[in-house]
Amino acid sequence: MHFLDARLDNYISEHSQEEPDLLKELNRETHLKVLHPRMLTGHYQGRVLSLLAKIQQPRYILEIGTYTGYSALCLAEGMRAEGELHTIDKNEELADIQARYFNRSPYAGQIVRHSGDALEVIPGIDRIFDLVYIDAEKKEYLSYLELILPKTRPGSLILSDNVLWSGKVLEPLQEGDRATEVILEYNRRLKEDKRLETVLLPVRDGLTLSRVL
Repeated sequence: MHFLDARLDNYISEHSQEEPDLLKELNRETHLKVLHPRMLTGHYQGRVLSLLAKIQQPRYILEIGTYTGYSALCLAEGMRAEGELHTIDKNEELADIQARYFNRSPYAGQIVRHSGDALEVIPGIDRIFDLVYIDAEKKEYLSYLELILPKTRPGSLILSDNVLWSGKVLEPLQEGDRATEVILEYNRRLKEDKRLETVLLPVRDGLTLSRVL
């Protein structure tokens, strides 16, 4: 589902900050060589993530769902000089492209890659995170939230991607569609959870900003 007219979408991108050259290259390679390139964060949303990270100036960042590493590099742009970004993905086939682009970036020594199921990896990371970006298995969003909240502090920012789920949030729930069912419950939970202050932005497929209280 396209939420905006293509011309308006292009106008928005053209009037946002330019995509850095390294990310342009990663964007191109992902579309040429990797399955499901639509999963890539891309230019516009990447600049949104970068600016939010620069405003937050996090020391510790957690990303759940690395894909080819584009969003991690965007978030790292706002990280403090002594900062550290932990990113988790269970698809080991993407490890090579992640490593190549991370190593070419200014943040090579600050990005820690974890391979495996995020539900198993997160408990073993001994950090309090200033910024968390969730963009992995939709059926596990509720579980991710409960795992990460104890690893945040008041003022931490939690970003959740794909919360409009290609418009399925407005359609009748189909029997057996667990992913949509979880996204609907997740969106409700973020709004009603007294531990959070939340706003949902219509950025691409929906991006929720939640501030820990």
